[in-house]
Amino acid sequence: MPMASADIETMIREAFPDAIVEIQDLAGDGDHYAAKVLSSAFEGMSRVSQQRAVYAALKGKMGGELHALQLTTGVPSKEN
Repeated sequence: MPMASADIETMIREAFPDAIVEIQDLAGDGDHYAAKVLSSAFEGMSRVSQQRAVYAALKGKMGGELHALQLTTGVPSKEN
């Protein structure tokens, strides 16, 4: 069963309350998403560590309910 984008966003926000989260359904099928997650919690973390932290926030849903997630992470700039 596909995962709703709102559920993905909720799980990410639970782990990173200050996050700016943008989710896009890439194929319109609820299985292939792109997510942009900006959080001050990523300060000092490598890009790989940031992405691992987001995947951990999804609590094992990757590969099951959530088939594919194109992920972009970073620290928000002063303008955001």
